[in-house]
Amino acid sequence: MKKFTLVILTFALMLTGTKVSAQGKYGADSAQCITNLSFYMEYFKQNNYDEALPSWRKAYKLCPPTASQNMLINGTTLLRRLITKNASNAAYREALVDSLMTIHDTRAQYYPNYAVAALNAKGQDLFNYVKNNPKKLYDGFEGIIANNQEKVRPTILLFDLQSAIDLYQAGQIDAETVINAYQRNSDILEKIVPANDTDREQAASVKTDMGSLFASSKVASCETLVELYTPRLAADPDNLQLAQNIVKTMSMTENCDNNDLFLAAVTTMNKLDPSPSSSYYLSRLHNARGNAKEAVTYLESAIAGLDPGDERISDWTYELATVCFKNGENARAFEYASKVAAENEALAGKAYFLIGNIWGASRCGGDEISRRAPYWVACDYMNKAKAADESLTEEANRYIGQYSVYFPETAEAFMYDLTRGQSYTVVCGGMRATTTVRTR
Repeated sequence: MKKFTLVILTFALMLTGTKVSAQGKYGADSAQCITNLSFYMEYFKQNNYDEALPSWRKAYKLCPPTASQNMLINGTTLLRRLITKNASNAAYREALVDSLMTIHDTRAQYYPNYAVAALNAKGQDLFNYVKNNPKKLYDGFEGIIANNQEKVRPTILLFDLQSAIDLYQAGQIDAETVINAYQRNSDILEKIVPANDTDREQAASVKTDMGSLFASSKVASCETLVELYTPRLAADPDNLQLAQNIVKTMSMTENCDNNDLFLAAVTTMNKLDPSPSSSYYLSRLHNARGNAKEAVTYLESAIAGLDPGDERISDWTYELATVCFKNGENARAFEYASKVAAENEALAGKAYFLIGNIWGASRCGGDEISRRAPYWVACDYMNKAKAADESLTEEANRYIGQYSVYFPETAEAFMYDLTRGQSYTVVCGGMRATTTVRTR
């Protein structure tokens, strides 16, 4: 107690010697301000918060905000305890919560160097203590985000989106406002630079949670998005950010990637910021729509843009072969599939299997043997497929059985001076292969 009294006396002596200079910082009643600051601080340091509270209240009332930033910071601790203790008194609790928010705002106003920290703390307290009032939450989070931008605490972006969805479901804001909030928050989240692994994990978690929350909310139906964004993209077709937002949002909406707007947005992205991935995506979109020519063009572009040795080259080349085959371009399909078989042992079986079906589907002109010879080659490649990949054995055998029925009869081959096991070269539709004669 002597030590405590000594502290008070010391403050009083300081005040007496510096009355003029202290007047501005500690307010009109500077003596009382300093006295109550010192009283509450001594109790606060000892974690005796109940005893600290009365003096803090007097200090907060008498002292200007500039007297002590710690007075504001410590005040949030004291008020949080009071809010918890008075959970059953709704009116008093609400007043305490309002006071807590005011303290955060005051700190941000009078200590601008700490405004980001003050507002981030306010955001967390809004989430913790404001209940059943999405409008108050939304307005508070929006103000914090507007001020802090990429320095905002990531969880506040998630809290803001939830409050926007709640307001939408209550009929107080429209779907466009929610969609815009989601896109803006996603963009801000991408700009945040994590300080450490923990922050990095939190940002990743928030990104996932925001996506899941937006998708599950059903705020953005595909029809709504098409109606909202079609005129925007038409009016600003070279806006990369807009195109990216459209693709991101529509990708998260069920069954919303098979429409003209989505295709146009991806096309814009590929035009303004071309990459193998965007070209590949465009290829798949066109292929799903039956636009085989465009699908082939974009897939060839995607493959050409990859660095040598990229593992995707073989996968995409195999996919390119299948697209060409489905489009009736057998020679190109044969060329690409042969390249895969030669360069990627892991995909060789699938490539041989595809080549077998390419030959089996080929319709060649000429005499009877020339028309039947492609089935020999088809069976050759089915056997290669089995040898390269045992998992293909059953299906390859099935095709061999189907193709074998088209082999010429022995007598028929004899008429063309051909015998079983004889070498034979097949040329058909721009493809060439050497095989052996087989008969039924």
